[in-house]
Amino acid sequence: MTISSETCPDASPGASPGASSGTVPAARRSAVDTGTTSPGAGSDFARLSQRIAAAGLLERRPGYYAVRLGLVIGSFAGCWAAFFALGDTWWQLAVAAVLALVFGQVALVAHDLAHRQVFRRRRHSEIWGRLFGNLGIGMSYGWWMNKHTRHHAHPNHEELDPDVAPDILVWSTGQARASRGLARLLGGHQAQLFFPLLTLEGFNLHVAGVRALRSPSMKNRTLEGALLLLHMAGLLTAVFLVLPPGKAVAFLAVNQCLFGVYLGCTFAPNHKGMPTITGGQRLDFLRRQVLTSRNVRGGWFTDVMLGGLNYQIEHHLFPSMPTVHLRRAQVIVRRYCAEIGVPYHETGLIQSYREALTHLHRVGEPIRQQRRA
Repeated sequence: MTISSETCPDASPGASPGASSGTVPAARRSAVDTGTTSPGAGSDFARLSQRIAAAGLLERRPGYYAVRLGLVIGSFAGCWAAFFALGDTWWQLAVAAVLALVFGQVALVAHDLAHRQVFRRRRHSEIWGRLFGNLGIGMSYGWWMNKHTRHHAHPNHEELDPDVAPDILVWSTGQARASRGLARLLGGHQAQLFFPLLTLEGFNLHVAGVRALRSPSMKNRTLEGALLLLHMAGLLTAVFLVLPPGKAVAFLAVNQCLFGVYLGCTFAPNHKGMPTITGGQRLDFLRRQVLTSRNVRGGWFTDVMLGGLNYQIEHHLFPSMPTVHLRRAQVIVRRYCAEIGVPYHETGLIQSYREALTHLHRVGEPIRQQRRA
């Protein structure tokens, strides 16, 4: 197994939280390049789990989620109430922008539902997940859950994680050298194009969900398809019923483009620019999750806007942990990683984007070199 060290930040245990020099510490390289772990590492996660459980951080929080779901549903309904109350006016573009943020919050709730943070029963999680995902924002819950489950099992693994599979963007110099088509066309300048491309992510979610309906492995395809159709029919009917065609198209464009940017900005800091893994060997669970993830510092506003995903390391270690507990879990996890010598990387939000974009630019160098040759 090998790990790409092309833009791995320095996050050695001896450094202060979030320290970064843009180089790969020897501890991180040796832990991952050889696929080995320290003596007794097989029980490292078990010992951490005991500490987390003893702190009560794996307990569900029905009160928290009742309030959160209520606020999200209320915001969703409020946006549409404002839409119908305003009628034919260009001020509707402001509603479209606010609704894009609400769509992002709906997606984050669907994410928590998929991880069974809200309900104990899988059936309840799936019902509410499809209501929030398929019906609420037109994102296939089944398609996304399948993709996201594979990501959690093998984060940043170039052959196994769908989130770093070469498509429009490439995530390593190896992918850049082997790129074809659109990835080769854009790869040399993908860092500059990253945020503009996010404006298409909302549309991509709809297309990907519809395409997934053709897969025999998709469960409840009829229900998934019906809810996606209801979402699209309801959205288009409402917008074109209230607004003339020009304003309706502008409303949809603003809403979907900003939704894509918000969603992309929420997920981009988590793993982009962190090491990518290749090969058939595996790290133990704790190191596989910690070494490929990045935390983002911030207060309550960051927690709300990123839906708790700014605690990406803790979320990957304990996916079913309620979002509200992640901040407390971070203290335990960070201290434990220092004890066992596992690098733990945390940085500010702007720095996380800088690291991700620097990585994208660097791995695109083979494409730029071939064009210069």
